Amino acid sequence: MKEQKAFAIPGLLVVAAALILAGFVAYRYTEYVPLLTVPAAIIGFLLLKGVAIVSPNEALVLTFFGKYSGSLVQNGFWWVNPFAGRQKISLKIANFQSEQLKVNDAHGNPIEIAAVIVWRVVDSAKATFAVENCNNFVRLQGETALRHLSNLFPYEPHTPGETALRSHPAEIATQLRAELAERTSVAGIEVLEAQLSHLAYSPEIAQAMLRRQQAQAVLAARQIIVDGAISMVEMALRKLETDGIVQLDGPSKATMVNNLLVTLVSENHIQPVLSTAPMRT
Repeated sequence: MKEQKAFAIPGLLVVAAALILAGFVAYRYTEYVPLLTVPAAIIGFLLLKGVAIVSPNEALVLTFFGKYSGSLVQNGFWWVNPFAGRQKISLKIANFQSEQLKVNDAHGNPIEIAAVIVWRVVDSAKATFAVENCNNFVRLQGETALRHLSNLFPYEPHTPGETALRSHPAEIATQLRAELAERTSVAGIEVLEAQLSHLAYSPEIAQAMLRRQQAQAVLAARQIIVDGAISMVEMALRKLETDGIVQLDGPSKATMVNNLLVTLVSENHIQPVLSTAPMRT
């Protein structure tokens, strides 16, 4: 249902016109005042019944005999059709945090996930007539979109460049917002922002996943240390040969490489052992 502008008259104009009319009637037909009591009461009731006050960031949805006749979104004091049904709806920005959902990621690992969603009504007609309750509708659709999104991506990347929930928060938030906007468009709702507010492994596998992350971190650190040690050994051998300090044969190079690698790679303090044997050249 497309939103349309409701016909409304500024309330002050109506009040001024009513006062002028009352003064004119009282001046011309004073002797018929008893006969004008009933019509005046009916007119006064209709005038009061048609008065409407619209606050900022608020819409007044009007229906006339079951048919949508328009929405009044401009704040102020107005006079509308006194026989029209009215329903106020807020246009203010709203937000909520979903409950922590227990779902499975793309690899089947149980995780806990939650999101903060910021939204507002942009079509008062759809928000009133397309859904029963737009607040509950947004909450349920937000949880549904969050469950679907968590099934599409893993908790953490397992291959280089893989999009994951933990490592790519901006991309995940963009996709969550797009999916939620598509789901709520039928209710005239605009999703302004959707961000993950909680993300963790479920308690039953949290310890195992923590040990896995620690092992991966140790492996990555050791790889960096080994690569650096090999570079330093290569540089030392090249420097010795280039400067002509000493010429090493194969066994001597192997011994030196072994000693340097053990010294550089070992996590414990190395006790040096001095060799008094002459070095073979």
